Amino acid sequence: MNDYKGREGESVVVRKRIKDKTQHQQHNHRRQPSPSTARPPQFHRRSVSLPNNQHEESETDNEGSEVSVSEGDDSCWISWFCNLKGNEFLCEVDDDFVQDDFNLCGLSSQVPYYDYALDLILDVEPSHGDMFTEEQNELIESAAEMLYGLIHARYILTSKGMAAMLHKFKNMDFGRCPRVYCSGQPCLPVGQSDIPRSSNVKIFCPKCEDTYYPKSKYQGSILC
Repeated sequence: MNDYKGREGESVVVRKRIKDKTQHQQHNHRRQPSPSTARPPQFHRRSVSLPNNQHEESETDNEGSEVSVSEGDDSCWISWFCNLKGNEFLCEVDDDFVQDDFNLCGLSSQVPYYDYALDLILDVEPSHGDMFTEEQNELIESAAEMLYGLIHARYILTSKGMAAMLHKFKNMDFGRCPRVYCSGQPCLPVGQSDIPRSSNVKIFCPKCEDTYYPKSKYQGSILC
């Protein structure tokens, strides 16, 4: 009889331990975020917003650097791309112009990954079914840069595009003529071939009517 009571008491203790362990596991499970609801990482060009008490430290650390991080910077791809070092010759193309299929006629046959490149330019989020390798992502980004250059060439022939380029010309964003007798005449960017990405960009002086290499090595390496 005493042996039975001892076993019964031992059984109660074991059940209590199992119950406590189960409740502990359930509590830890509720504290862990569900993988299906976790936020995906932002695109690499997006800036990270910092807490208020870290803004001053961030501004001090980034002082003198080429690229600065701003709070809540959520600029579109076009603005981000045009503000890259070496892309000062480019103006920002209106989204309405890019979204008009008529303005893009014939470009799909010239650019690989055309649909994905266009989605990247317009900041269209890819569907969950589209999974790419790192190499494919690099090809899509390169295709987007090429596609934007072709769209840009058409956009600057419109009234809005000409006005944007005129503003850059007057602001001497394209550089000045290196000839002494031209007295710092503002120049215009020019391509020497109609075939995309077949030659490097040059600058044209409307005063002496000659072409020159840009001073910036970044601008001089741009294929047009």
